[in-house]
Amino acid sequence: MAESIVSLENVEKRFGSNLVVRKMNMEIQEGEFLTLLGPSGCGKTTTLRMIAGFEDASSGIIKVQGERVENKEPYQRDVNTVFQNYSLFPHMTVYDNVAYGLTIKKVPKNEIAARVAEMLTLVQLNGYEKRKPDELSGGQKQRVAIARALINRPKVLLLDEPLGALDLKLRKQMQIELKRLQRKLGITFVYVTHDQEEALTMSDRIAVMNGGVIEQLDDPRTIYDHPKTRFVAGFIGESNIFDGTVKAVDGRRVLVETQAGLLSTLGEGFQVGEQMHVSIRPEYLEASKTPVEGFDLPGTVKDFTYMGTVIKTALDMKDGTETKFSRFEQDEQFQEGDPVYIFWRPEKSVAIKKSAVQGG
Repeated sequence: MAESIVSLENVEKRFGSNLVVRKMNMEIQEGEFLTLLGPSGCGKTTTLRMIAGFEDASSGIIKVQGERVENKEPYQRDVNTVFQNYSLFPHMTVYDNVAYGLTIKKVPKNEIAARVAEMLTLVQLNGYEKRKPDELSGGQKQRVAIARALINRPKVLLLDEPLGALDLKLRKQMQIELKRLQRKLGITFVYVTHDQEEALTMSDRIAVMNGGVIEQLDDPRTIYDHPKTRFVAGFIGESNIFDGTVKAVDGRRVLVETQAGLLSTLGEGFQVGEQMHVSIRPEYLEASKTPVEGFDLPGTVKDFTYMGTVIKTALDMKDGTETKFSRFEQDEQFQEGDPVYIFWRPEKSVAIKKSAVQGG
């Protein structure tokens, strides 16, 4: 396994009486692309700012390359940060913006020129040296900000929602370019976003945050296919989540009673009478006109959303909730208002313990 380049041990951050980061423990490996993902206010940007040195941790230990940095100024840490607003100097040219860090360090001019040329080639902005920021597009400004951060050759690059100000098409383009850059340079990227698709596309690992804690830290496939908490199941991708009580256990097969009806899933370590959650992706859900063994989940077809080759169907369940499933257009067999029973292959669902959920 790669060496750990950043580590957080029991790190907390308070703003007055508000605890925004709680007992955080995380090891970030050298050369990986790690994303802090979560809704607004979950503590992800505060965590990034503590690593950068722009916020002081209220308690705990932060190490970069094995060395404690809690009491070091931002410029004394071997990290650089790229912000959403780019923070470019408007009166300076692209060349001077990128060269700024080296100029401050009084690096010889010929070395600065060579390294600026190298960085502008890397971010595909050759020929833009004399332009000012107001002559650049959003994507070009973002690349200048990245070049300015990378020219200092940091061990870790921290990126705080750097694509947030871009339109959707450019955002997707820049996702690919950023990942390409990271792989080429082998620098550790710690990336903050609330966009789950962005996180799944770009990351080696994702730390899903909620209420100041990491609910799950795993690779994108594991996060998507095997969420460990109800929050992660609901936040990543689209999921139908049923809350219920274990009615029977037969080996790994678990029969669950919910307000929507009876369902089956596979799981380990569940006891009769225990409260739990079951998550099933819309693409794995099926429907029939009669109940299927192990399931009694009646619903009524509410409406259809056509999405090219796939139709998304919404169902009203007997407990008043809405369930969605996806299917290919050629499989169409139901009409609005039809009564149906939903089911799935138990191995396609995820059984989640109640105790695994933050706050109970």
